[in-house]
Amino acid sequence: MDIGWIGIGNMGKPMAKNIQTFSTQFTVNDLNQESAIDILESGGNWASSPAECAKGKDIIFMCLPMPADVEKVCLGKNSILEGIDSKTIVIDSSTNSLSMVKKLHEIFDKKGITFMDCPVSGGVIGAVKKDLCVMAGGDKEIYNKIKPALDAMGDKVMYCGPNGSGTICKLSHNLFSGLLMNITSEVLASGIKAGVDLATLLEAISKGASGKNPPLENWIKATQNDFAADEYSFFLELGAKDVKLACEMGRENKVPMDMSNILEQNLIEMLNRGWGRKNSGILRKLIAEKAGVEFEYAPGGFA
Repeated sequence: MDIGWIGIGNMGKPMAKNIQTFSTQFTVNDLNQESAIDILESGGNWASSPAECAKGKDIIFMCLPMPADVEKVCLGKNSILEGIDSKTIVIDSSTNSLSMVKKLHEIFDKKGITFMDCPVSGGVIGAVKKDLCVMAGGDKEIYNKIKPALDAMGDKVMYCGPNGSGTICKLSHNLFSGLLMNITSEVLASGIKAGVDLATLLEAISKGASGKNPPLENWIKATQNDFAADEYSFFLELGAKDVKLACEMGRENKVPMDMSNILEQNLIEMLNRGWGRKNSGILRKLIAEKAGVEFEYAPGGFA
């Protein structure tokens, strides 16, 4: 394949080098030509603009920092749109905004050009080692056609659905990651200030019912969405009591409990709904209701 690549940053460069080994011809463009020296020394070609980089290619990739950068490269002066022809597939591997992805898809589609969002997760080290999850959104037939190129970039390539679906999955992953860091830091800070050292806290939490399993494992293994309690259930009223006590401990030690307080308020709302004797996992139902969605399945309670 004759492939073009725009964006030779910390993530883009190792991804580009892996794609280069797959391509028959490889052309790069970036604001800084020096960043592509090793790619050029390995047989790559330099393009002075996105338009030149896209011209005559089977695929043109982008990996850029911000939605505004992607828009400029796609639609601005000397942009991809000015140099591309209808046989070229445009792939955006940036972490882009959903609104920008949909806008670009619409504009390219009107020109008869295929645009796909294929963001990645795995960090710079993952990009170097091809240890990346590539989340593809767009036409399924085109995905099947370009999958060998995506496989050259990452070892966990998946089709997420129509245009925008890859971006939805990537943004959801990064929000999940940030919230986990926020929540974990809050919990550990509270425990440390209450009087237990970090190593002991980590060991105790990691051996507990929730801490010993990866955070999504019980979702993946779930087969039903029934929060009726039985003799093995951890009742919501008990979970609410425990969270209340933990929040009180934090407040006593002057620890900001932002995320924990939101959880406590949700639990109070559920108690007022009469759900106290339900499985504590019914928290998921409250969140789904507030969002106006339904989970097809959900795991049980927390403990």
